Amino acid sequence: MQRLVGGEQIDDVLAPYRDVDRIRPGGGTWVLANMVGGLDGSASVGGRVGPLSEGADAELFRLMRALADVVLVGAQTVRAEGYGPIRLPPGLRAEREAAGRPPVPPVAVVTRSAALDWESPLFTDADPASPTLVLTGAPATGRVVPSVPGVEIVVASDSGANPVDGGVSPGALLAALADRGYGTVLCEGGPTLLGQLVAADRLDELCLTLAPVIGGDPLPIVTSPPGAPLSGFALRHVARDGDTLFLRYERHSDGR
Repeated sequence: MQRLVGGEQIDDVLAPYRDVDRIRPGGGTWVLANMVGGLDGSASVGGRVGPLSEGADAELFRLMRALADVVLVGAQTVRAEGYGPIRLPPGLRAEREAAGRPPVPPVAVVTRSAALDWESPLFTDADPASPTLVLTGAPATGRVVPSVPGVEIVVASDSGANPVDGGVSPGALLAALADRGYGTVLCEGGPTLLGQLVAADRLDELCLTLAPVIGGDPLPIVTSPPGAPLSGFALRHVARDGDTLFLRYERHSDGR
């Protein structure tokens, strides 16, 4: 059960996030990130985020994906968290299909090395309507990218600055997704990928859960590249479930 700080009780944890106007001024993809961290900013425990996410946050993590056209995640996070294909409850699948969308969004994995477990369910058991995408630079430095049925390899190489984990600049990465008609991108990390998006001024919305714990790994929620400027965000929503806080921010329209 989630409760607004103002006292209003919410039964549907997804409700406060449904009606956000996710149209980016000037066009392009809207990038939403969903992250969880401890009170000291640690984003993992023993190399995994799972111990920080439980109850309403774990439910929100699963359901938030219904709002996205594609779920973007770095290869290291895929390996550490044992990512599988996206599953949504029947009601949300039907809701998406009624709106003319695939029943689930695809996962798009950003990788430089293509050192992935190509036999994992993420690649072999994805929904046929939303096959997994693999985004990489030209072409997966020094490695042969295997041909996996149902997996789409997207080479999005360019000469842009600040390449993300796959050797692709944030602009080229998001342009490749926009070319496929994905208007809302949900980034689930990791911290380096998210930091590159922020530094490129391409993070529009951050949903941050603060778990009531201190400790864990010395890994922040966002790892900014050297020399990255400060980016300002406005708080749009606060909710709580017990001692856990749910915060929703949007980038300041004036760039502060």
